[in-house]
Amino acid sequence: MDDFIAARSQMALSLGFHIIFSCIGMVMPFFMAVSHYKWLKTNDEVYKNLTKAWSKGVAIFFATGAVSGTMLSFELGLLWPKFMDHAGPIFGMPFSLEGTAFFIEAIALGFFLYGWNKLNKWFHWFTGMVVGVSGLASGILVVAANAWMNSPTGFDFVNGQYLNIDPIQAMFNKAWFSQALHMCLAAFTATGFAVAGVHALMILRNRNAYFHLKAFKIAAVFACIAALLQPLSGDLSAKDVAIRQPAKLAAMEALYKTEKPAPLLIGGIVNEKDKTVKGAIEVPGVLSFLAHGDFNAEVKGLDQIPENEHPPVAITHYAFQIMVGIGTLLLLVSLTYFFILFKKKPLTEKRCLLKLFVVAIPLGYIALEAGWVVTEVGRQPWIIYGVMRTKDAVTPMPGIAYSFYIFSAIYVSLSIIVTFLLYRQIKMVPVLYNNPESNK
Repeated sequence: MDDFIAARSQMALSLGFHIIFSCIGMVMPFFMAVSHYKWLKTNDEVYKNLTKAWSKGVAIFFATGAVSGTMLSFELGLLWPKFMDHAGPIFGMPFSLEGTAFFIEAIALGFFLYGWNKLNKWFHWFTGMVVGVSGLASGILVVAANAWMNSPTGFDFVNGQYLNIDPIQAMFNKAWFSQALHMCLAAFTATGFAVAGVHALMILRNRNAYFHLKAFKIAAVFACIAALLQPLSGDLSAKDVAIRQPAKLAAMEALYKTEKPAPLLIGGIVNEKDKTVKGAIEVPGVLSFLAHGDFNAEVKGLDQIPENEHPPVAITHYAFQIMVGIGTLLLLVSLTYFFILFKKKPLTEKRCLLKLFVVAIPLGYIALEAGWVVTEVGRQPWIIYGVMRTKDAVTPMPGIAYSFYIFSAIYVSLSIIVTFLLYRQIKMVPVLYNNPESNK
């Protein structure tokens, strides 16, 4: 493994782990706040127990997210010094604000975890909301920095120099809103289905069914609403990418030739050497509509883009297909869930639906990871789109492969520890939160 591939692999690994930790940390506080609110309004003890159980999960993921996020910040400087040398002054503001949001989140979480029976009950609930809002703000700010890499603005690039820097314009670049919206909905979808799936499994096993049913309903509503909204944000993102990054859109759809109208490909095996796609189902004109809102519009293919600016087509295309395929499946599960709610049928009697949620536990995160592969791999060969190539930003320091192996071991260990802690929390539910209603 050469140092360039090792550096990219290390960043991919770090981001791949951190995105899961951070998404759970962004979303779980809102589940916790809803449960807490229901306890305050109904005085049903099971909601208090659920809030306490979820708050411990939030604490676990806050700690792991802080560790993985700190490692990422060091990696940016160590692995990509030339990138940070030029980009730091331009997009440093969202990172600085993210740090502020992180500290607010930490303070609020401390108040919440240790404020039981000590703080005013509504102020205590408010601190939980602050944890969620500040965590969500952190995620949006980081995505804004990433969006700048896809849509660089807020500076003039003259003779290799970055002049007339405007950090506000850089932060609120043309891609930040569509990316942030898509990412936030993805986080709620993935985390909601994962949490709902775990509680669905406990219901199927008839373990503290009343407790887990309450938890399932809260998580499932968040997940299903987000899954229904996600296609709308995906359409917004596709139209944005079609304008700003036509090479990425062409790679997503493996569109080697410019077409008018352009078909949407479902599946297919990409042959990058021959520049062909075999076995795909073509839906005429749909790509033109998704990209430009017109079924007869022309969509630029890779034949109109210099070959040295082509992203890896196969990886981008397969990742995009996985993301869309899983998103469609979760959309169907969501429609089924709301149909059953509309019919007012008891969820405990719909074992098939509960089993669907159990199957969906990992699917949201697989789609989430696939989406980030599309975002990052689809931008290649650029680290700053159209300005700086990734190979020109990597550190000249040798031995990066060893760093990659060490970081891999750290992240695997961290994942094992987190899995153990969460498993222990689930097993301790009947012991820590033994409520007469819990065994109904």
